[in-house]
Amino acid sequence: MQTIVFLNGPNLNLLGTREPAIYGATTLADIEASLRRRADGRAAIVFRQSNHEGDLVTWIQEAGLAGQKIVLNAAAYTHTSIALHDAIKAVGAEVIELHLSNTFAREAFRHHSYISAVAKGVIAGFGARSYELALEACLG
Repeated sequence: MQTIVFLNGPNLNLLGTREPAIYGATTLADIEASLRRRADGRAAIVFRQSNHEGDLVTWIQEAGLAGQKIVLNAAAYTHTSIALHDAIKAVGAEVIELHLSNTFAREAFRHHSYISAVAKGVIAGFGARSYELALEACLG
């Protein structure tokens, strides 16, 4: 059975209460539970969140070296982190970049991603459903 690693960056632990007009009312725990139900024996799900860039780098390295698919919602680190870009590239990780909101409909600084250049694909703008779409892409 394949393992799919969902990595979540800074402030995503506040989903459900943080700017619900942008991010919705669904919590990260709700998303995780939904993914586990949807995977239903088709894949093992690893679900992690950290507000620390170094944790994300380590988890990308571990999953990439293990040949596991990664769904990465790097949040604000998407727009700032060369370290995440380099970690993905260094281990040849298969990554789907994920965003709850449509970053291109938001502030200009959110229009650039350091992740996109090394990602297999990008899913953005579908709220919590973005995670379900990423799961199906990994399973497909």
